[in-house]
Amino acid sequence: MYLLFKRFFDIVLSILLLIILLPLFTVIALIIYIQDFGTPIFKQKRLGKNGEEFLFYKFRSMPLDTPDLESKERDKLEITPFGTFIRRTNLDELPQFFNVLVGDMSFIGPRPPILKQLSLIKLRKENGSLNLRPGLTGWAQVNSYDNMPENIKAKFDGEYYDKISLKMDLKILLKTVVYFTKKPPTY
Repeated sequence: MYLLFKRFFDIVLSILLLIILLPLFTVIALIIYIQDFGTPIFKQKRLGKNGEEFLFYKFRSMPLDTPDLESKERDKLEITPFGTFIRRTNLDELPQFFNVLVGDMSFIGPRPPILKQLSLIKLRKENGSLNLRPGLTGWAQVNSYDNMPENIKAKFDGEYYDKISLKMDLKILLKTVVYFTKKPPTY
C-alpha cells in the first residue's frame, strides 16, 4: 500500500516541480547550448526497477562525446565551467524529475547504476534492492563518503529495501536537506 502512495506522491510532486522550475530549466538549457551548441541534456542508459534499462537524464556538465565513467573515476572527466556550477549546486540533476514523472525513478530509492557497475548490480540483485524504483536520493547517498566501496553502498541499499516505509523515506529526505546545507564538493 505504501508503494502506491509513494508513486502517487512522486507523480504529483514531479509535476509541480516541473511547472515551477520551468523558467530555471530554460535558462540552464540555454547557457549549456550557448557553450558549445550541443544538446543541453545528457542521456545515459541506467538500470532501474527489476534491472530494466531506462534513459537517465541530467543537464550536461561535460563536453560533448565524454565517455561513460563510474563516479569513482570522476577525476578523469573534463567539466565545463558552467558544468562545475550546476554540479556544485546539484542543478544538473533537475531533468531527473522527468524520470520520476514517467516512473523510471522515484524521489527516494537507490541511485540507478550505470551498466558498467556490474558488482554493484550483482550485490543489489542479491539483497533485493534492484527490485526497487531507483531514486534521486537514497539511504546510501545520505550516508556516503567519497569513493564509498560498492559493497557498502549495496549494504545501505539492502537496508533501505528491508525498511522501506514512510518513516524511512522521511528520514532520508531530512538527511538529504542536511546534506545540501553542507559545503558543496569541488570538481
